[in-house]
Amino acid sequence: VLLTTPESLALLLSYSDSAELFKNLKAVVVDEWHELMGSKRGSLLELNLARLRRFNPKLQSWALSATIHNAQEAAEAIAGAHSTPRLITGERNRKLAIQTLVPEGDDRLPWAGHLGLRMLPKVLKELDPKESSLLFTNTRSQAERWYEALLLSRPEWKDILAIHHGSIELKERERVENGIKTGEIRFVVCTASLDLGVDFPEVDKVYQIGSPKQIARLMQRAGRSAHAPGKTSQLVFIPTHALELLEIVAAKEAIGAAEIEARSPLRQPLDVLAQHIVTSALADGFNPDELYSEVISAFSYRNLSREDFDWALSFVRDGSGTLKAYPQYCKIVQQGDRYVVTDRKIEIRHRQNLGTIVSDASMIVKLGRGRSLGTIEESFLAKMKKGESFLFAGRWLELIAIRDLTAYVRLAKKSYGHVSVWSGSSLPWSPILSNRLREIAGFIADGHEFEKQNITEL
Repeated sequence: VLLTTPESLALLLSYSDSAELFKNLKAVVVDEWHELMGSKRGSLLELNLARLRRFNPKLQSWALSATIHNAQEAAEAIAGAHSTPRLITGERNRKLAIQTLVPEGDDRLPWAGHLGLRMLPKVLKELDPKESSLLFTNTRSQAERWYEALLLSRPEWKDILAIHHGSIELKERERVENGIKTGEIRFVVCTASLDLGVDFPEVDKVYQIGSPKQIARLMQRAGRSAHAPGKTSQLVFIPTHALELLEIVAAKEAIGAAEIEARSPLRQPLDVLAQHIVTSALADGFNPDELYSEVISAFSYRNLSREDFDWALSFVRDGSGTLKAYPQYCKIVQQGDRYVVTDRKIEIRHRQNLGTIVSDASMIVKLGRGRSLGTIEESFLAKMKKGESFLFAGRWLELIAIRDLTAYVRLAKKSYGHVSVWSGSSLPWSPILSNRLREIAGFIADGHEFEKQNITEL
């Protein structure tokens, strides 16, 4: 049994012994397929699966998902363009209870904002160390701010409160995950890093700080609580501004109507194809006709024309002619009826950069000369001066020096300064949530009243 990722699988397929390595492979199981399908990572995986089916035409492909609307299309995408998939579905009888917190007394929610710290007193009243809870935020910076605020308000929770996001060192994340399972850690402020992959039967309640903007994401996070057959998931929604009170009403209505977002595969992304062509040339070379037949067996590339395929081929061969004067764009060369990679530098560079995940350049954050705390984007640290403090991984740190893409820090004596930020984009409303919101807004505009607990604040 091999546990891997689309990127690691692509790396394995870039070696000349890949056919021998995978010739006896019987089945591939893709968990949380909805998270890959509809992204370039999913397109890359489809091309990888097409290659594996060439090694073994009897290969079985399984895809699992609990939150997807277009299940038939998802099945067709994982099975490939030349196969007829079998769809296996189960009844959705998992119960979900959603509670919404609103300010008390004369306090009011703002009309804008995203941190939600105004709701901190209300959240503190809800949290009970007897109940294990995950507090989801939509950004890493927001997670850092909430963790700090909770710790300042309840210093006695130091040993049972933790923070978890993708920029924190892996060992620390594993410590937190194990702490949840053993019950030693009762509260975790987290991001999408705990959306998938890790099941915690011990978690009693999930808090969602701010709108997740998607029905599927809300259900996925709510499902982290009471993760066992027959139990009811408990989600507490914490609005960060007034409009989000309407958003959660819209989300409840969509869930009640069994509406969930569809994820459609991309249509033949040529940049992913170009990368796959170089991978194929690295493996053992390829014949263009054979590779084209293989590529169009992938669902996302089923309608790829030979003209577009040849364009992608010419692009990695010599930059489509316009860049042939630059060696780095001449990635593959023709030998007889096959294309191969002959430049060792191109081989190394390609394998080091395989995949479709993009991010800004990052620096390792080291505490003194000791252990790593995680990574922060270079663009954030470049604006800081020696001696300035910043909040990261739940600690206030003082910048000592930056050398060789490593930021050396020590624990700061002061608990104020910069809050670590990461580049990204605002989460858009999904079409389903947008339509529900529009209906509710129209309902209110017509003078109708909602139930008191839903939009008292508005």
